[in-house]
Amino acid sequence: MNFEFATPTRIIFGNGTLSRLGKEVAHVAQRVLLITGGNPTRAHTLLEMLEGAGLACTVFSVSGEPTIEEALEGRELALAHQAQAVVAVGGGSVLDAGKAIAALATNRQHPLAYLEVIGQGQPLTERPLPFFAVPTTAGTGAEVTHNAVLKSPEHQRKVSLRDRKMTPTVALVDPTLTHSLPPAITASSGMDALTQVIEPYVSASANPLTDALALHGAGIIARSIRQAYTHGEDEDARRDMALGSLIGGIVLSNGKLGAVHGFAGVLGGMFPAPHGAICAILLPSVMEANIATLTAQDHPTRHKFTQLAQTILDRPDSTGLVEWVRGLVQAFDIPLLSAYGVTEADFDEIINQSLHASSMKGNPVPLERATLYQILAQATYGER
Repeated sequence: MNFEFATPTRIIFGNGTLSRLGKEVAHVAQRVLLITGGNPTRAHTLLEMLEGAGLACTVFSVSGEPTIEEALEGRELALAHQAQAVVAVGGGSVLDAGKAIAALATNRQHPLAYLEVIGQGQPLTERPLPFFAVPTTAGTGAEVTHNAVLKSPEHQRKVSLRDRKMTPTVALVDPTLTHSLPPAITASSGMDALTQVIEPYVSASANPLTDALALHGAGIIARSIRQAYTHGEDEDARRDMALGSLIGGIVLSNGKLGAVHGFAGVLGGMFPAPHGAICAILLPSVMEANIATLTAQDHPTRHKFTQLAQTILDRPDSTGLVEWVRGLVQAFDIPLLSAYGVTEADFDEIINQSLHASSMKGNPVPLERATLYQILAQATYGER
């Protein structure tokens, strides 16, 4: 039972906590790089808030999943502005961009020196600029993770810049920022959050602390994900989803993910598919394959799926758990992978790349190639 466990320096959670952002940043910086998504209205409001706290700000916008080139552009802007801190307010892509830029602003080599899989994977030598993460979606948990996912169009891959030094200085989670999310984003980000508590719970690298958090996270997400989708103004449901997402980020940083995310990083690099939607369509088939394999091997981790069913469905065994997840996928109109151009001709390449992903190594048991092929077939074409 040897393990490590780390969290951000501080987590500030609750409705209305966004109002504390300017004061919190002003404790450590006078000059700030503010990273936002593509919504200019939100950027203007945040800029006024930070400038009202006496901070000199410049804005860098990220409209989609950040690329290596965008991370370099952000670094140059941070250096030109002489930024002393980075603040990112947005979805997972914006937060990942912020983490990468804060790290690269003090570690001046090309990102390929530090990136996993396609790069050299070198550790950071310098501590990143102080980084303040403010999520506006409930899904990725990026506000409490120590990696930043960057897209390399050249390599057709999404890979991580990862180092414990990249853990955000402050994670400020205000659930009211998610109230205006449209149902489709609520669904895909919510399914990502659900995946990120289930996979670490059954992971080969789980530990007692991640188990306790992940099981609690699964329970609160399960009770609120449909309500947040159908009634986005429901404060209790939105709070549950924000907290569940936060928990997911903590447990995936301290345990590992699994085959869903092993596939997702590869698929996201090869096809124009949103990360949350990929996770959603893969999750039931991966769960089904894991339960079958664990049961056939009489593996002790099979009991964790029973515990999930007890928490989520109040049932004494895992019967119905996969069907419950499939019901969510259907209710949320999650598209099959074929909608993004995936075909059976791509399966071998997807599997070959996915087997090298760090997340795949966290799966509770290795899955045979034929099983991985069947998972992709179900996610691409539906039940066969």
